[in-house]
Amino acid sequence: MGQFGIGQSVKRKEDDRFITGKGRYTDDFHIDGEVYAAFVRSPFPHATVKSIDIDGAKSADGVLDVLTAAELDAAGVGPLPCIAPPITNKDGGDSVRPPRWSLAKDRVRHVGEPVACVVATSMNAARDAAEHVFVDYEDLPCVVDTEGALADGAPLLYESNPGNLAFDYFFGDEAKTDANFASAAHVTKQRLVNNRVAVVPMEPRATIAEPHEGGEKLTLHTATQGSQMWEFLVTQLVMQMPAENMRVVANDVGGSFGLKGFIFPEQVALMVAAKRLNKPVRWTSDRSEAFLTDNQGRDNISYAELALDEDGKFLGVRVNTIAAMGGALSAFAPNVPSVGPEGLQVGVYDVPAMAVRVKGVFTNTTPVDAYRGAGRPEAAYLIERLVDQAAHELNVSPAELRRKNFVHASQMPYTGAAGFTMDSGDFDAGLEKTLRTSDWDGYDARAADSKAKGKIRGRGLCYYMEKTGGAPQEVGRVHILPDEKVVISVGNKGSGQGHETSYGQMVAEKLGVPFENIEFRSGDTGDLPGGGFTGGSSSTYMGGGAVVQASADVVTQGKELAADELGVGPDKLNFDAEESVFEVPGTNKRLPLMSVTKLGKDGNGLIGNGVYEGNNPTFPNGGHVCEVEVDPETGVVTIDRYTIVDDFGVVINPMIVNGQVHGGVAQGIGQAAGEWVQYDADSGQMLTGSLQDYWLPRADDMPHLNIEHFTTPTDTNPLGVKGCGEAGATAAPPAYVCAVLDAVRPLGVEHLDMPITPSRLWQALQEAGR
Repeated sequence: MGQFGIGQSVKRKEDDRFITGKGRYTDDFHIDGEVYAAFVRSPFPHATVKSIDIDGAKSADGVLDVLTAAELDAAGVGPLPCIAPPITNKDGGDSVRPPRWSLAKDRVRHVGEPVACVVATSMNAARDAAEHVFVDYEDLPCVVDTEGALADGAPLLYESNPGNLAFDYFFGDEAKTDANFASAAHVTKQRLVNNRVAVVPMEPRATIAEPHEGGEKLTLHTATQGSQMWEFLVTQLVMQMPAENMRVVANDVGGSFGLKGFIFPEQVALMVAAKRLNKPVRWTSDRSEAFLTDNQGRDNISYAELALDEDGKFLGVRVNTIAAMGGALSAFAPNVPSVGPEGLQVGVYDVPAMAVRVKGVFTNTTPVDAYRGAGRPEAAYLIERLVDQAAHELNVSPAELRRKNFVHASQMPYTGAAGFTMDSGDFDAGLEKTLRTSDWDGYDARAADSKAKGKIRGRGLCYYMEKTGGAPQEVGRVHILPDEKVVISVGNKGSGQGHETSYGQMVAEKLGVPFENIEFRSGDTGDLPGGGFTGGSSSTYMGGGAVVQASADVVTQGKELAADELGVGPDKLNFDAEESVFEVPGTNKRLPLMSVTKLGKDGNGLIGNGVYEGNNPTFPNGGHVCEVEVDPETGVVTIDRYTIVDDFGVVINPMIVNGQVHGGVAQGIGQAAGEWVQYDADSGQMLTGSLQDYWLPRADDMPHLNIEHFTTPTDTNPLGVKGCGEAGATAAPPAYVCAVLDAVRPLGVEHLDMPITPSRLWQALQEAGR
């Protein structure tokens, strides 16, 4: 392990250009002859589109084209795909998948849904002309409440879909679970809300559709999490065009968190417009459009139960969840609350029986899809809130109740009621280190200090586990040029994860090449035709697996060339990665890798390729302890201490991993403490449609995070790593909520739901008689 190899906290290579303003985002560059698009959006949450008059817009100054659903139909454009595997309903019937069109046809189902696209010579001209598109709407009753969507008489979003039910998923053993609950000595029950949140990346969605050869071919410049997968989906399922006629280029991506992994209506409309006009067409979302139209996250209501025997051992978990899908099914939406977190509702615990039912419902709201964690944070929130509540009801330590019910290291590999096999984990050791690092035993003294200041202290513990996984396949390439430059290409696209640095460390470790010689490329289907995407905390082991394979391919090819030069067979050579040389053991015959790259007859150096099949998930896990101070007079909560101990397997770059945890915790605390997309129940209008109305955590809302690691080995991937990108967002919400609830329980508050804003907490204190 060298200075820049695996395990070192190498400073991120990409940060130099980011912090000096040299990042290249989609809105940062321009193409000669480009024109601008603006969208006409529904002001109604639910309405019939009776007619669209575009004549006034078409005659406006600077207007080049106006598109409606009719123009997209004429171009042969298909609906936006929902690519999640179909869900079979609990009764054995099929779930429903109404088509979602890029521009609304006969009906709109949420405020902001695009109805028409205006293209003009300037942004202002396009926006002004959009005001001259007249849509005759017939307003319809709406439903924005997740639970209310299933109520008798609720307005129907799709006439062919009775009861607004998109799917009725079930997993587990219902008979065994019911029997275990019937025999339980104690049952803990909770109704838990996982509030809807907006993604709010720093860089909004942006696209430039650039035509070639008279519009027969397209280059799409857009922010995405995986250009290759995006290209496949849009060419095969939406645009009905040969893949070789499309090139997708993603430059720097300024945050995504799941959002930019999908095909959006605006991208499709721009492609059609570019082909029709044979001109580059660009569009960048403003923040108001983003709040109305970016896929949102979470929005679940769950009725969760935990059964225990007389000794406090867990007997079963039973969950009934209602999950909002919004006005249409986005790409992965049905899987997020159902198949994605399947089995994780029992967490790290040895639970013999479980039964989980999830009803996905349509509401007149912005569609919901994967948001950092994509179902895993929701599952962790359920089980950790249940365990914490059970400890309170039984008057036992929340740490000891967890310890009593852990799956123990001696049980690994473990297959339980969840149905999957955990290959590794030592949760007892992780909890012990978490308690020690957090100074668990010193809490009472800190609580007394808080009381002396007029504050109430509370402590929350979460022990989380994730099951991470992304695209089934990832592609990587390592190209060592004769000039000693090393170029790494990988399919998955980073949006702040530090790919350039981490993948560079892997190649430096495996090949011994100078770290400063390494260049990283991703996001261009013209450079690397195959690949997956960034998602599910899988980049390091999926992309890393492909890079490791590509590095090994470089060595194999290098042995062939070095063998000829050294006069031996390739099987007689070893490769010393630390010194980056091929050598014949027991002799002084040696040849540096960089010298071998110059031996190829084509003068192109060495090109190694890797295709990694990710058949096995990883199981990152760890403990979070959050300590808060509550001001009972105002409801203001301050996080005083926050301790994290994570098991991420082999850590490629500790500094980058800790940065990922920091960001995840910030988003988790954001959801728990204040983030909340709200709609008016009567009008269906969004009430939190700007950064003046939608609260986001600021720097002074975040505490110092005390982060430590411990490692249990995993052999599910060549690097021995476990996904880390979503762990903070998974564990922070239950840790924070349990801490606040622990503080205010003595004042009579027995239940809290996210988000715990000062006003909501103050109201709860008043209702408890404070």
